[in-house]
Amino acid sequence: MVTNGLLVRLEAKHGKDADVEEFLRSALPQVQQEPGTTAWFAVRFGRTEYGIFDVFQDEASREAHLAGPVAMALMDQAGLLFSQSPKIQKLTVLADKLPTSMPAEPDTKALLLTFKAKLGHEHQVAQFLRDAKPLVQEEPRTTAWFAIHLDDGAYGIFDVFPDNGGRFAHLTGHVPRELAKHARS
Repeated sequence: MVTNGLLVRLEAKHGKDADVEEFLRSALPQVQQEPGTTAWFAVRFGRTEYGIFDVFQDEASREAHLAGPVAMALMDQAGLLFSQSPKIQKLTVLADKLPTSMPAEPDTKALLLTFKAKLGHEHQVAQFLRDAKPLVQEEPRTTAWFAIHLDDGAYGIFDVFPDNGGRFAHLTGHVPRELAKHARS
C-alpha cells in the first residue's frame, strides 16, 4: 500500500497553457524511471489551474522524488510558466485503489474533493474514508482512487477514470451517497 503523497497546484501564466501541458507531458518518462513513485497524475483542474498528484510507498521515496529531476525542472520553469509559485502539499494516503494491470483506456477524467472534518471528528472521517475502499473496489470504471489526509488538516479523495461515464458512475455510487448522508455530522 502507498502511504505518502503530494498534491501540487499550478496556476499557468496567461497564454502559457500549452507550454504547461507540454511540460507536464514531458515529465512522465522521467517519473516512470523513479522506482519509488507508485502513481503519478498530471491534471488540469480548471481554465488555467493544473496540478500533479503522486503517491509513494514511503517517506524516503517521496523525498527522493522532491529532490529529483521533475521537481527541479518544475522549480526552474516556475517563473516562465506559472503566475505564482507552485503550491506543494504533502499528504498521507489513508486507503487506495490501484489498477492491477495497465488500464485498457487512458485516464482522461479525474476528481479531487477536499474537506475539513468537524473538530473532534477527525478519527471518524479517517475511518469513513478507509472503510470506503471496498465500495470503490467494486467500481470497474474507477481506475485509481485515493483517500487522503493533507498536511493542512483537510481530508479528501482523488480518483481517475477513463471517461465521463466512469466519473458519473462514481459520482452516483455508494461513496458520494454516504459522504452526503454524513456531511452534517
